[in-house]
Amino acid sequence: MLRRRTLLQSGGIVLALGARQLAWGAGIVNVRVWPAPEYSRVTIESDTALVAKQTFVPNPPRLAVDIEGIALNPALKELVAKVKADDPNIAGIRVGQFTPSIVRLVIDLKHPARPQVFTLAPVAAYQHRLVFDLYPEKEVDPLETLIAEQLRERKPAAGDGPSPAGSADPLGEFIAQTTQPQRPPVPADKASGAVAINSGANPADSKRGKGPNDAPKPPEPDAAERMIIIALDPGHGGEDPGAIGPGGTREKEVVLQLAHRLRERINAASVGGNPMRAYLTRDADYFVPLHVRVQKARRVQADLFMSIHADAFFTPQPQGASVFALSQGGASSSAARWMAAKENKADLIGGINVKAKDATVQRALLDMSTTAQINDSLKLGKHLLGEIGRVGKLHKAKVEQASFAVLKAPDIPSVLVEAAFISNPTEETKLNSEAYQEALSDALMRGIEAYFAKNPPLARKRTV
Repeated sequence: MLRRRTLLQSGGIVLALGARQLAWGAGIVNVRVWPAPEYSRVTIESDTALVAKQTFVPNPPRLAVDIEGIALNPALKELVAKVKADDPNIAGIRVGQFTPSIVRLVIDLKHPARPQVFTLAPVAAYQHRLVFDLYPEKEVDPLETLIAEQLRERKPAAGDGPSPAGSADPLGEFIAQTTQPQRPPVPADKASGAVAINSGANPADSKRGKGPNDAPKPPEPDAAERMIIIALDPGHGGEDPGAIGPGGTREKEVVLQLAHRLRERINAASVGGNPMRAYLTRDADYFVPLHVRVQKARRVQADLFMSIHADAFFTPQPQGASVFALSQGGASSSAARWMAAKENKADLIGGINVKAKDATVQRALLDMSTTAQINDSLKLGKHLLGEIGRVGKLHKAKVEQASFAVLKAPDIPSVLVEAAFISNPTEETKLNSEAYQEALSDALMRGIEAYFAKNPPLARKRTV
């Protein structure tokens, strides 16, 4: 018995040493860098969970991370070359063997930041991940960005002064333009009966030798004008590829292409004389948590929210497009329930910091869907289905409902469009076709216009 106990104890020592060696020999599977204006992400994927300690140095701004139990290897050295010069947040990465058992990673930043360092357990196709999210201290204001874009497209005539694009306060510039009273029209010339054109010239200028064609001014916007904002939400992105078709097409890429095409159409349109503007929750290949997508739509005071996806199933047979709205109760079908559960896992795959202070609170605040919002969403979905059915097959002829996390803005009509089944080889080919993307974008645009034709946006000025 004593000999057996001794062997067991020695075996325990061997097991403990084995675990330590396993940590020391942790294999780096991949390293990735995801740049975006909102934040840049660095991911180190390994076959064993990594332990890291971080130190943030504010001047000059840099994040030093000590990764324990690994040796410097070619995979980690690849991080240096993965940082591009146009990364909005990261100036460069340095990596070296700090001690025999610690690799030090130094991320040099372009401006002060709020770093988050966290680990993710294996999920889907990923093994263990060590993640560095680098948020700039000065957040990007999506509404200010949107208005600045709108002002840039207004081309002032020569001599009108600096372009609004150079304004240090695009929000103030926009508000000033849209709240100035209109100049009253010049009355008809009583002597000749002709109608004088209101060119903006001051009658007193004629006495000083200035004609109506001198220093012309552009017409001032109607005081009631406001942007009609459509929030487009290309699903997945960054760490989350979404569904992958049999030919290797990644959902995150085709839905971003569709969003770009639809944005062009929206930006060229108007509703009741008011300009339309598309706002993308992501404009490139990076991950955005589900609750943040909803927050973004609310921050720009969107009039509609459309999340764009490409469906997938276990078998290649299912086909056709679908439109979903939120449900306060149960799902409208078992398929809708399954679809919502699948899409709601995006945060797990994309990777969110569950210890972030505001994540849980914000998700709870957005879980306040209203009957009015759902009714408007169903109306929007019906118009979209009617137009999509003209250019392709429908999986279901009616709007389905389920508890999609991304549709929970309580005050914005919101729908999720599954453009096609990417798991169907024929539809995967269609999704990669420019002709189909153009036709589908046209159909979605017609659906939006049909919705507004019967449900005009509220006659209010956009506020800050």
